[in-house]
Formats: sequence, C-alpha cells, structure tokens
Amino acid sequence: MEGSRVISNNVDGSRENCSSADGRPPIPNSIGGRGAYRHSFNSNGTTPLCTKSLVRHPSLQVKIRSPDISIEPRLGGDDGDAEYMPLLRSGAWADIGSRSNMEDVYVCADNLMHDYGLNTLNKRPSAFYGVFDGHGGKHAADFACYHLPRFIVEDEDFPQEIERVMSSAFLQTDTAFAEACSLDTDLASGTTALAAIVIGSSLVVANAGDCRAVLCRRGKAIEMSRDHKPVCLRERRRIEASGGYVYDGYLNGQLNVARALGDWHMEGLKGQDGGPLTAEPELMSTKLTEEDEFLIIGCDGIWDVFMSQNAVDFARRRLQEHNDPVMCSRDLVDEALKRKSGDNLSVVVVCFQQQPPPNLIVPRGRVQRSISAEGLKELQSFLDNLDN
Repeated sequence: MEGSRVISNNVDGSRENCSSADGRPPIPNSIGGRGAYRHSFNSNGTTPLCTKSLVRHPSLQVKIRSPDISIEPRLGGDDGDAEYMPLLRSGAWADIGSRSNMEDVYVCADNLMHDYGLNTLNKRPSAFYGVFDGHGGKHAADFACYHLPRFIVEDEDFPQEIERVMSSAFLQTDTAFAEACSLDTDLASGTTALAAIVIGSSLVVANAGDCRAVLCRRGKAIEMSRDHKPVCLRERRRIEASGGYVYDGYLNGQLNVARALGDWHMEGLKGQDGGPLTAEPELMSTKLTEEDEFLIIGCDGIWDVFMSQNAVDFARRRLQEHNDPVMCSRDLVDEALKRKSGDNLSVVVVCFQQQPPPNLIVPRGRVQRSISAEGLKELQSFLDNLDN
C-alpha cells in the first residue's frame, strides 16, 4: 500500500494540470477529456497530488481538518478485538464504446490517507474508489471525481462518522458545482456518482444514480447499491412528493435517472429549496470478512448487459486465471462490448485478498436408499428363480 497512487479517469493527477488555463474550477484530466480513452491502471508508483483550494459555496458550513493533525480511525469496535484486515489491490478499465464522446470518469486510491495528505497513526487499510457517469457533457463528472474525495477527507469528522461525512460530501460537491456553473455556464452538465470507502474492515458505499457496486462474498453477488431509476417505486414516490413527475420512464420527461449531481441548468429539477432531482446518496455498509473476495463498481453501460451475479461469476473466473484486477477490469469491459452495450464503459475491480478466489467445492447431499421388507422378498424370489 505504500506504493499506491490516485488514478483519476485515464490520467494521473499532477500539480500542473489541476485546473484549466482560463481559470475554471480544478477538474481532473482537463476539461473536454482529450486523448485516448482505452487504458489500464494499477496501484504501483507515486504521483504528486494537486493542492488547489476547493470551490465552496458561501452557505456551506464545512468543518475543515487542520492539515497537521494526525488522525486514527476508530471504526470496527474495540481495538483489543482481533479484526480481519483486507489486503487491497485495485484496477480499472474504460472504453468509449459506441458513443461519440467519453463521459465516464473514475478514481482509485488504494491508500486514501496517504494519497490525500493525511497523517495517520493507524496502519489499517484506507481506500477510496469512485465512478461517475456524466450526461450532457463531462464537466460534472470531472468536477465530482476531483472534489468529492477531498470534501470527505477534509471534514474533521472523517473517518469516525464516515456515513454522515459521505452524505455531506455529495451535497457539498453538488452545491460547489452549482457555483462553478454560475461562474462558467459552459460547465453545465450532470453526473451520477458512486463512491466506495474502505476503512479498516468496514466497507461503505454511497450511490446517487444508476452506477452499481457488487460485492463477491464467497462467490455470491451482494449488491451494495440500488439503481436510482425514475420508474422505481420508491424513487417515483419521492419524485412526486417533491413536485415532479415521471413520463415515459424519464424524470419530468428529461432525465432517465432519479438522483444525480449537477443538472442545475435543467428547468424544474433542482432549486435552493430542493426538487425532484436530488444529489443525496443512498448508503450501504458491511463488515468485510475473509469470505469477501472482491468488489466490482461500474457505470450503467456495464450493468446494461451484466446481471450482478453474472458479473461476479465472470470476474471470479478471470481472477482465478490471472489474479490481476486490471486485466479483470479489461475483461469485463471487453465482454460488455461483445454483448453490444451501447454506452460508455468503465469499471473498477477491488480485490480484498492477495490470492485468487478459491475453487468452491459444493458438498454432495447424502442420498439415503432403503428397501422395504416386501421388496427384499421380491428380490430374493427373483434371485432364487435365476438359480433354478
């Protein structure tokens, strides 16, 4: 983990390219997303991080951590208890697919505390992984990819109140992007967002939109997020209670997701007093154990052609072959292309073990055979006839 680095989309972050030359808010991978989109990444090497200040809305009451304060995570109960600690390895892959523009973005940080400049007295694992599926442009996805993890780590309640901090960070990112758009209308766009954080043996996933996280627990797919589509009953009720409506599967006839960051330019979806489109994430958490093998997080282009269990089965076979999360990510994307996914494709695979997933031996059920007394008599009579 000492050699980890932050990987954002398809380019490593650096001090020089954290903001554009025309003064736009700091956005990773530059505005416009130039360059090739098909690349692989792992967690070797180190790279300098951008230290630009965050864009914050004046109304935000954000508690900022002093940069020279050391922190010690306290998730997971009594320090005296023996606690399972995952060994984190990650990889990612992205492909533009059949679209004319690439609007997916992702970030991998296998050592969150180190990579984002936090001093920690605890050697337990800390990691951040995120996928962001932009629409109407890539600017919102780039903005969220850059700012969301920083809002999380700069909150003084991190990591002790991780779920509250993650929810707050989603809303802070959304509000900060609204201000950025008010300064530069060319940024107007939206993005779904899914973030997964590992602190010690705790896994917390926050989701707003239709990206999905699936945990493989001894070969079984455990969904760690729900797709926020307008047609889902719970989302539809929330939308209608907020003054919106669902038409032909679309929120207010405009958007095919029920939760997203950005989209402040779309009339009737968001406002200072709320609206039918929300950036508030839904959170799910679990305690990792030795049975947990890996996590898949991907944008909806992956899940359009993979069921959750199907993706876990496919990834598990690949990891058994080569035990490489980068190659596994590429395998998933290539298979989605073969299955004719019509969207941008991006996926992150996080392994929790150093060894490949084990072969599962399905125990055979004991079959009890019995024969009645009458049957025994018939069998004996048959054998006697054979002798005669």
